Amino acid sequence: MDSIILFYKISFFAVLLISSHMFAEAGNVGVNYGRRGSDLPSPTAVINLLRSRNVDRIRLFSPDQDALNALRGSGIGVVLGVPNEHIQSIGNDPNFAGNWIWNNVLSFDDVEFRYISVGNEIEIPSDMSDYILPAIKNLNNALRAAGRTIPVSTTISFGLVVDSFPPSSGRFSDSTQNVMRPIVEFLVATRSPLLVNIYPYFSYNGNQQQIQLDYALFTANRVVVTDSGNQLQYTNLFDAMTDAAYAAIEKVGGDGVDIVITESGWPSGENGDIATIPNASTYVNNLISHVSGTSGTPKRPGKSIETYIFALFNENMKTADRIEQHFGLYYPDMGEVYPVTFR
Repeated sequence: MDSIILFYKISFFAVLLISSHMFAEAGNVGVNYGRRGSDLPSPTAVINLLRSRNVDRIRLFSPDQDALNALRGSGIGVVLGVPNEHIQSIGNDPNFAGNWIWNNVLSFDDVEFRYISVGNEIEIPSDMSDYILPAIKNLNNALRAAGRTIPVSTTISFGLVVDSFPPSSGRFSDSTQNVMRPIVEFLVATRSPLLVNIYPYFSYNGNQQQIQLDYALFTANRVVVTDSGNQLQYTNLFDAMTDAAYAAIEKVGGDGVDIVITESGWPSGENGDIATIPNASTYVNNLISHVSGTSGTPKRPGKSIETYIFALFNENMKTADRIEQHFGLYYPDMGEVYPVTFR
């Protein structure tokens, strides 16, 4: 795959732009649409809500048929996730991969797919991680055989990046190199982005002695960090983490690979005076403003950063950590947890 497709609406026409650079620069903000709630509204109501708020991008963690049907003809671009439990079968069997593409992509030809993500935060190394790249390749081949050029990638946790301070020292941990290097090489060859989940909240929460809250919330009005490796200056933690991920990608041969931020957010409850509605509102609105502009990051300046807010709803069926129930922009009745301005 030599190009990435971007559908960009101008007046009443859709112009097809084939350029990975322009695709990354589109930079509109999307949302993660999870379904792990017992009282969530219907997908049709959700899509109507997003359209009313001018949200034109969404991430699905799996090919939920009701959600995909609601997205038909909506003009909303979709990051479609391959569930972790399907990766081994897709990686082992090209026919399984072809059927997956037929059932979940080609059968929805009036849905605009931006990326397909093979898994979400798969532990590396693990038995499953050996199948990530074969699955990416099999899905990519199935798409090419059908005449489609949807970028296929994977979504990683920022936790795979070590030595992230200063950002220029960022690298993938030694134990992940054998998996990440060939994935990045494939992304270079196909001009596809790496999908990365970046949460300043978790970095701040785990290291409050060294990280200041205003640095995490985009409210610092000063240079907080000067990178001793390249003298780049940072006023917010999000940029520092993103550039550390870029440094890690470059160290395994990915100089031309862009990052798409598939998750970032701040919880509004279950952690004292850190996870509060005011802090969540400050972080998310400042994040949207920042990534929608053209400042980029110090390492990759001059362009917006495609970012997906986690998450659309508070989801009461998440049980691993109660704080994960409180990342939503909306309550299940579609009332705002706090006001958000989308650009």
